[in-house]
Amino acid sequence: MPNIDLYFDPAELDGYIWAIVGVIGIAFIIQMFYYIYFYTGILSQEKKKRRAELPFLQSAPGVSVIICAKNESENLREFLPAVLNQKYHDFEVIVVNDGSTDETEQLLVDLKRQYSNLYSTYVPEDVKVMSSKKLALTIGIKAAHNEIILLTDADCKPVSENWISLMVRNFTDKKDFVLGYGAYEKKKGILGHLISYDTFFIALQYMGFAIRGVPYMGVGRNMAYRNKIFFDNRGFASILHLQSGDDDLFVNSNTNGINTRVETDSDSKTVSEPKETFSEWYYQKERHLSTSPFYKSKTQALIGTEVASRGLFYLAIVLTIILAPAMLKIIAGGVWLVRLITQMIIMNRTATVLAERHFYLSIIFFDILLPLIYLKGLLSNKFHKKRIYKWK
Repeated sequence: MPNIDLYFDPAELDGYIWAIVGVIGIAFIIQMFYYIYFYTGILSQEKKKRRAELPFLQSAPGVSVIICAKNESENLREFLPAVLNQKYHDFEVIVVNDGSTDETEQLLVDLKRQYSNLYSTYVPEDVKVMSSKKLALTIGIKAAHNEIILLTDADCKPVSENWISLMVRNFTDKKDFVLGYGAYEKKKGILGHLISYDTFFIALQYMGFAIRGVPYMGVGRNMAYRNKIFFDNRGFASILHLQSGDDDLFVNSNTNGINTRVETDSDSKTVSEPKETFSEWYYQKERHLSTSPFYKSKTQALIGTEVASRGLFYLAIVLTIILAPAMLKIIAGGVWLVRLITQMIIMNRTATVLAERHFYLSIIFFDILLPLIYLKGLLSNKFHKKRIYKWK
């Protein structure tokens, strides 16, 4: 066996080696802070629920579910009944037909004969606006008869008949927003695992941040707010010049640590069909990333610090393995292993709460790959500022 000398004289190490070691230490501390404080938010809330320390609304106010649909007749036929058949005594479902050219309108006419709580309105097919979805949502919210607005998409379905009641129970005193989990169906293959991981990690972030008092985004597949918030803030007036942002930017602009709650019960989530090809999914990611430069400075700093510390951590680990003495290589490997084990424990315990796919060694791959994909998407948006995305 080769003789590995684990002894080294600290005085003999060059300054850049110590700098690399210092980067590992600082980045590790930052990463552990994010995981142990922010990313345990869902687990912390579940513990409070078990201890009956989390108050819930005792009444059941009227709810208006808003769904925007653009050429979504097949999805509406498959998923809309799961919304219409919710176990909740007072709710309406408003579908906004956003200039569809398929069978959406006839389908809605047929369904309204079966469901007295289904209503529909429309956006004209030839309307010229930057974001027809924002217009569709505005029309739907103005048509709503109830104070609580619950949003989902035409290609989403609630996983249980208690979706509405679970989301609404969080509208206690001073709570104006409720953020839920919008998952994707679990598919086999690398792309299926990548989409599941990406969606779950984003939820780990935005739900964890909100639980710790720093809400910054929600997903239109599953979120709710009071109509007063929408009208008091002039709806989407501040972001009408942007194609996207009807969910994340609206939340980013109007939430705070007091007025926001998160629903973590696995029966409260919605699920959608994921994209079938990498190019379709990447296009979707680019569209979502197009709004991130417009987040509050605090939000950008919090997210940016996590991503930057993660990148520096991996880079410093690699440089240590290449350049440092054997003893430092072992120490660096141990630090990396501690972080990985922490990730696995927190992420998989949270995945159990949300009834999501579990991840083990694949964390290593996705943890490095996704920031690189995000970086490519951000740069693409920066250098193609006039790109027009389709919201569907």
